[in-house]
Amino acid sequence: MHDVYNRVDKKLVEFLWDEGCDLLFDEPLSAHVSFRLGGKVRLFVIPNSLNSFIVAISSFKNEGIEYRIIGKGTNILPSDEYKDFIVVSTERIDEVKTSDGYVYSTAGTPFKKLCLFAMENGLSGLEKAYGLPGSVGGAIYMNAGCYGWETSERVVEIDVYDGKNIFTISNLEAEFEYRTSLFKKNKDLIILGAKFKLCPDNIEHIKSLMTETIRKRYEKQPLEYPSAGSVFKRPRPDFYVGTAIESLGLKGYSVGDAQVSEKHAGFIINKGNAKANDVFELMDFVKAKIKQAYQVDLETEIEIWQ
Repeated sequence: MHDVYNRVDKKLVEFLWDEGCDLLFDEPLSAHVSFRLGGKVRLFVIPNSLNSFIVAISSFKNEGIEYRIIGKGTNILPSDEYKDFIVVSTERIDEVKTSDGYVYSTAGTPFKKLCLFAMENGLSGLEKAYGLPGSVGGAIYMNAGCYGWETSERVVEIDVYDGKNIFTISNLEAEFEYRTSLFKKNKDLIILGAKFKLCPDNIEHIKSLMTETIRKRYEKQPLEYPSAGSVFKRPRPDFYVGTAIESLGLKGYSVGDAQVSEKHAGFIINKGNAKANDVFELMDFVKAKIKQAYQVDLETEIEIWQ
């Protein structure tokens, strides 16, 4: 503990403690990402309030300290190597409220919780998203989607922090596109929360639609294994990556404990003790096979932390 402590600026540590952050030294990222793999990070910061989150980010920016933000860690593949940057978690920035047909959620709220909150308040529009494993901030960051639905469809405006000021941007200003947004292009902009426009509906009807969504997920996706969801972006609307991978006989193909899912070929799963390098090797193999067979270059949907 003392050796690790000495490798992190003591004044910074004391400042973060005083500002209401919990700190984990030499923390394995495998404990915080859904893939359940990845090396250690020198400092993992858990702010206990939105204010302490903002203060922490501001201090890192002012000191020129490299940091990354993590929500539920469901779309992140961290490398096996030790990481010298700081990771800041939004897991305790978790609030949802409603007013005049709008729902406001802070960035760390699990998307599943947002869906349930909407249902309980008789507000429709998120049913197809029920079961999205990430946080609200993560869903906005990558414009997460499923079953033809995208997060951007319901976002009205987003509260943003740039290290100095807090301001609000519109849906249009967020530059949403397929699996991307302004926030992926400009990492200096931090999502704090967002307002969603939903529609009144019968609670039982909303619940039935959500039940159908989660049934499809369990039926078609390998939720019994650690993964980071769909690995590759769809390169064009008429090209289904999972179907293409399956057509090449790659379901079940493995590198170490990383495996192309036998249930859904668009997923790579961790069978138990996979390393990030196993996943990297398997992704490269799949990309090469798809390129050879279809002359298509696949791009990863997963965010890779080196």
